Amino acid sequence: MNLFDLSGKTALVTGGNRGIGLMISRGLLDAGARVIISGRNEAVCDAAVAELSSFGTIEAIPADLAAADATSRLAQMVAERVDHLDILVNNAGATWGAPIEEFPESAWDKVLGVNVKAPFMLIQACLPLLERAGSAEDPARIINIGSIDGLRVPNFDSFSYAASKAAIHQITKMLAKQFGPRHITVNAIAPGPFPSKMMGAILEAFEEQLIESSPLGRIGRAEDMAGAAVYLSSKAGSWVTGIILPVDGGIYTTS
Repeated sequence: MNLFDLSGKTALVTGGNRGIGLMISRGLLDAGARVIISGRNEAVCDAAVAELSSFGTIEAIPADLAAADATSRLAQMVAERVDHLDILVNNAGATWGAPIEEFPESAWDKVLGVNVKAPFMLIQACLPLLERAGSAEDPARIINIGSIDGLRVPNFDSFSYAASKAAIHQITKMLAKQFGPRHITVNAIAPGPFPSKMMGAILEAFEEQLIESSPLGRIGRAEDMAGAAVYLSSKAGSWVTGIILPVDGGIYTTS
């Protein structure tokens, strides 16, 4: 028995066109799933589909989840293509960094809107598709992408980002309790430093310090993120719900 086989499963990965989302999309494809990605930039979505199409069935639905009613529109477009949804990965995110004296109100509206409100509203909109897919033996899966900065005090002035990730961790636990009887698991992955557009400036300035902070002596690789997502999506993770899984080389758990 292959505990990690996702053949016949359909997944939606928001922000699946770059960074951590692209890593997860590739991992799900490699495990046999059909993957639908969404992202703000249509050209970047098209490039991701072209890059990953040789690994499995992948398609894109461009969507800016910061826009009004974007989550309901995305769910409707997914429902026009599939009659059920086995896996929903809420990965699309935003960040902001500024000293306390300069931190703007708009940074709270933008970051909490994309990182907390949008995942919640998308889960709500996709709930009929997820319930149609889940069973007691093989639940549907929701994976929210949090951060170790939602588990610890971060080293940077990313006030709204850290608060948003702590919030999505708590929402994950709340929904896991509610959705268990409805045959849906809800878990979160809390990444440490991975190469991505969001982390680009930080890695450029502080990569050596981040590597030194990890007991395993490196930053994350694509297979690290893919493996965590496949585990939570597969039969191997079918009795796991309500967890926040740090994937960080030990940075959070040993600090």
